[in-house]
Amino acid sequence: MISTNDIRRSFLDYFARHGHAEVASAPLVPFSDPTLMFVNAGMVPFKNAFTGLETPPALRATSAQKCVRAGGKHNDLDNVGYTARHHTFFEMLGNFSFGDYFKEQAIDHAWTLLTKEWGLDSERLLVTVYHTDDEAFDLWKKQTGFADEKIIRIPTKDNFWAMGSDGPCGPCSEIFYDHGDHIWGGPPGSPEEDGDRFVEIWNLVFMQFTQENDEIVGDLPKPSIDTGMGIERVAAVMQGVHDNYDTDTFRNLIAASESLTGVKAEGDKTASHRVIADHLRSTSFLMADGVLPSNEGRGYVLRRIMRRAMRHVHLLGASEPLMYRLVPALVTEMGQAYPELQRGQALIQEVLEREETQFRRTLDKGLKLLDDATVGMDEGDTLPSETVFKLYDTYGFPYDLTEDALRSQGIAVDKDGFDAAMAQQKAKAREAWKGSGEAASEEVWFDIAEREGSTEFTGYSSTTGEAAVVAIVKDGVEVQSAGEGDEAIILTNQTPFYGESGGQTGDAGRIWTPESLEFAVNTTNKPLGRLHAHVGKVVKGSVSVGDAVHLVIDAERRDRIRANHSATHLVHAALRNRLGGHVTQKGSLVADDRFRFDFSHPKPLSDEDVAAIEAEVNAEIRANEQVLTRLMTPDDAVAAGALALFGEKYGDEVRVLSMGSKGDEGRNYSVELCGGTHVKATGDIGVFKIVSESAVSSGVRRIEALTGEAARQWLVARDEAVRAIAGALKTSPDEAPTRVAALIEERKRLEKDLAEAKRALALGGGGTADAGSADEDIGGVAFSGQVIAGLDPRELRPLLDEAKTRMGSGIAAVCAVNDGKGAFAVAVTDDLTDRFSAVDLVRAGVEALGGKGGGGRPDMAQGGGPDGAKADAAIDAVRQALAKFAA
Repeated sequence: MISTNDIRRSFLDYFARHGHAEVASAPLVPFSDPTLMFVNAGMVPFKNAFTGLETPPALRATSAQKCVRAGGKHNDLDNVGYTARHHTFFEMLGNFSFGDYFKEQAIDHAWTLLTKEWGLDSERLLVTVYHTDDEAFDLWKKQTGFADEKIIRIPTKDNFWAMGSDGPCGPCSEIFYDHGDHIWGGPPGSPEEDGDRFVEIWNLVFMQFTQENDEIVGDLPKPSIDTGMGIERVAAVMQGVHDNYDTDTFRNLIAASESLTGVKAEGDKTASHRVIADHLRSTSFLMADGVLPSNEGRGYVLRRIMRRAMRHVHLLGASEPLMYRLVPALVTEMGQAYPELQRGQALIQEVLEREETQFRRTLDKGLKLLDDATVGMDEGDTLPSETVFKLYDTYGFPYDLTEDALRSQGIAVDKDGFDAAMAQQKAKAREAWKGSGEAASEEVWFDIAEREGSTEFTGYSSTTGEAAVVAIVKDGVEVQSAGEGDEAIILTNQTPFYGESGGQTGDAGRIWTPESLEFAVNTTNKPLGRLHAHVGKVVKGSVSVGDAVHLVIDAERRDRIRANHSATHLVHAALRNRLGGHVTQKGSLVADDRFRFDFSHPKPLSDEDVAAIEAEVNAEIRANEQVLTRLMTPDDAVAAGALALFGEKYGDEVRVLSMGSKGDEGRNYSVELCGGTHVKATGDIGVFKIVSESAVSSGVRRIEALTGEAARQWLVARDEAVRAIAGALKTSPDEAPTRVAALIEERKRLEKDLAEAKRALALGGGGTADAGSADEDIGGVAFSGQVIAGLDPRELRPLLDEAKTRMGSGIAAVCAVNDGKGAFAVAVTDDLTDRFSAVDLVRAGVEALGGKGGGGRPDMAQGGGPDGAKADAAIDAVRQALAKFAA
């Protein structure tokens, strides 16, 4: 018996012998069609080649393309396991001509391969053509010798293919295989065509026209060929079975499932084994291509597929997670043809085990509640929507699982009522959001999110992408288009642009189309926490809702941001290691040129602390350990050692970031919950430098730091400054600190000498231009008033104490003038304090200096003012006050 792997190889080899370039399967996440969630047909990766946007890989090509249909228009999920030919994952074999050969050669290749190479019985084959395609009819008749009734003209869209309302299109010709009259069904075009007797195995598309608004407007300059053959269907034919699940690949996967569960694929257990085998393929291939389970976008569809399979594992009675244990069997079957399965096997198994462990908790609780809710219900009854919504909203039990769980009992679900309850919940959420203090104009984001859902972020693994424009906002309102010069906000269904959140600044870059559009993205915001809003300006051309666009972030800027963000995690760990476990993050800003990190700590860091933290972080950078990301529940993440931020709100699932070398306990240097973008290895950070440490508020400190090139430039600038200082001092950079220290000591000595000289001069009683009057008599009281320029204000009190001793009985006032300001002090000998207060006298002088107040004791008081030029007036003010008090 020919195996599925042999069929794949034989198909590709045949077309390679006939001048076709063998092209590897594209990833399941489409890059050529942003409107698709997954690649769902073999031609999708060649779409831009057919439209002329890209140069084809060759004039002729052949491929075995991975495909997934589990959402949107092509959603086969609910039928999988219950029919013979529905799958979420399948392979599409195809041959393509990009303006090289056309109908005659395509038909010749198809017939030759099927009947001569593979030896299929031509009597079991029949073909269809579009009802007006006489050319294809005549070519098939010439090639096969079929009677007219075996070349069936189909007048419907089933046999006319179009890439969209605009673009290439053309008639199809489908090849069917007759499995025999023991199976019910009729040929295509007959009333019994939906039966399983006649099965389409190959579709030949003849691209020969171009259309606009669904109307053919002319011929393509280069007619092309696109064919698609489902390998599962042709394998069933060539292996002599009618059911795809009886082919070798599925038989082997189902056998592995039977072995692990101890349950045979018989009776009502057959569907469960089929679901597990099919969904094992789709989930594993999606994860191998970088999709991970989440609560939105592609990740949500992946999780739905996983959970559907895991429920069937539960139905088979497995008491422990099972799916991950089936991955080796899948790798054995398909790993040689698709080596990405081998490369991703460890990750696939880890995610499947974690997801199934987590889901079992939800499943056990939900099924018990569902059993209680259906007590007394019979086949044909309908489960009330209130129960379905409560299962979903309160216990996290998805609607589709409720529907699937009740299928075997014949109990329906009130879908309309469930949808109404969901709509009501959204309305309540809108009202609660309106009352949260947001500006009324911001309601536009709620409208967009409700209509379009969350933006899918693809930027963890890519800096470029393609997307469809779903909304444009200008001046706070939605518009349908924006033209050159307009400042606007563009929202797309998916984006590699990170929206500002968690302290990380948003990405910048460009959105463009080959035709005309150039939109400069200045930053990316994240309204409502789930939309990615590209803020910028239309530099050239125009953009409209529905346009397919290219997105390119500023990759160098992103790299700098990633390095800074990853460094904050290393800093956090280093701070805790150095200062203690009380240190927790209190905020951060991660920009492209710097970052700051706020943390709890009661006192400033010493120079030794800063040096130790820098050294520790740079050691982790030099170790160049891989940075790993996993998806976990918050509880599981914390249990695994991840550091969560107190007060932060986390969803049902979090990204756990591990980086740095592992310690004695086998735990990475840093393990934190984080949704930002990060380096792939710590060495990508380059170098780390703390440039400041300061207080933010009571008990909160702030570190500001640089990484990479910014840190290097900062160090270079400091080196240049040291060299400049050394040059001025006429010494070497190494000796500059010693020389500066010596100069500082010398300056201190000179300042001390100068202060002593001034003090001695003041005690000498005048003799300078700055001196006020020497001792004088005011109302029978001895008074000494002086103005001394350059006197250190700290010398005022010692100077006045000596004046009091010299005078014996009297009052002294001194004003020290420095940098245009005046420091003023008054002293009263003890025998006069019952008549005069130094506080009252000093306030008179301070007021003259333009100041306020002044204070001290009755025998000594001090104050100051901003206007040192009024120093003599301040002395006179004391004279006048003294004369007044003396009288």
